[in-house]
Amino acid sequence: MSSPLPPRTVRILEEPIELVRFLKFAGLFGSGGEAKLAIVNGLVELNGSAETRKGKKLRAGDMVSVNGQTLLVEVGA
Repeated sequence: MSSPLPPRTVRILEEPIELVRFLKFAGLFGSGGEAKLAIVNGLVELNGSAETRKGKKLRAGDMVSVNGQTLLVEVGA
């Protein structure tokens, strides 16, 4: 059995950032519309729980999971 991939750190310049913007910024979706659909369909997890609010504000330390990838939100240049 293979171990899960470690989280990938995504640095943002300032917090908070909306979930839909973060997913697009991180390159997981080509458009905000695709990201919104994934969120409202329950395909995105925030800190281990399904998150369906596209405007949810993220802060440093939050973990976002989608399509088998986990991203860690970090603030800094």
